[in-house]
Amino acid sequence: MIEFLKSFLFGIVEGITEWLPISSTGHLILLNQFVKLNVSEEFYSMFEVVIQLGAILAVVILFWNQIFPFGAPEGSHTVRRRQAKHAHRKKKSGNGILSYVKMDIIILWLKVLVACIPAIVIGMPFNDLFEKWFYNYPCVAIALIVFGIAFIIVENNHKGKPAKINSMDELTYKTAFLIGLFQLIAAIFPGTSRSGATIVGALILGVSRTVAAEFTFVLAIPVMFGASLLKLVKFGLNFTGTEAIILLIGMVTAFVSSIIVIQFLMGYIKKHDFKVFGYYRIVLGILVILYALFLA
Repeated sequence: MIEFLKSFLFGIVEGITEWLPISSTGHLILLNQFVKLNVSEEFYSMFEVVIQLGAILAVVILFWNQIFPFGAPEGSHTVRRRQAKHAHRKKKSGNGILSYVKMDIIILWLKVLVACIPAIVIGMPFNDLFEKWFYNYPCVAIALIVFGIAFIIVENNHKGKPAKINSMDELTYKTAFLIGLFQLIAAIFPGTSRSGATIVGALILGVSRTVAAEFTFVLAIPVMFGASLLKLVKFGLNFTGTEAIILLIGMVTAFVSSIIVIQFLMGYIKKHDFKVFGYYRIVLGILVILYALFLA
């Protein structure tokens, strides 16, 4: 029962910190120092990644209408009957089944694919090396502080300036790729925050806060799903009954907390900037350094 409660806590921390730009990996590393799950090292390595599937599902549900590229045309019932009756005419006019495809969303996913290229080419092949070299207190603390400062500087420089990109449609493939490069920084250095790195990068490139957050959420779907799948394949499916329950509790808790946090963040950034997260990161980074020096 104690291990189930610990898993519940890990899921809450994952769901909160995955979407706020404060580093989920950094927080999980720190949490694991104080609340250790009584599981094997191999299982925990898989667990802290795979519980992200719950967080991903929250994004899929909340953004379903913005990410699912298939659906009935407007005036659905009437139009579908008319299309069935006059299918041959639709074929001649180039419509038919294509009228059920939302090309703007197809294009969005192509941009997401372009943004994933740096992570696919560099992040995935060298993931084990990055974990070996950089998953430690000093790197987490430095990344927390550096990107905390970056948030404050970027927000101060953008204060009063209109964004150049105010919708997903306005994102170019070049901009998407550059945002993907910022995401790669987070894949290398824990404590950076995947959402934090992509949001900072997007703001520097002139993307509005709302679009930066939305694109970051959508970009997380293939990246986090891919990382989770790789961890599952590497670990195998040889779970004990207790391990399966621990993993399930973590995923469900991450899902519920993610739903709440994403809705909060999307409302928050309409009236506020990201500087508060920058200050939080700096304070947390300093506490990590003090802990490493005096208590670890």
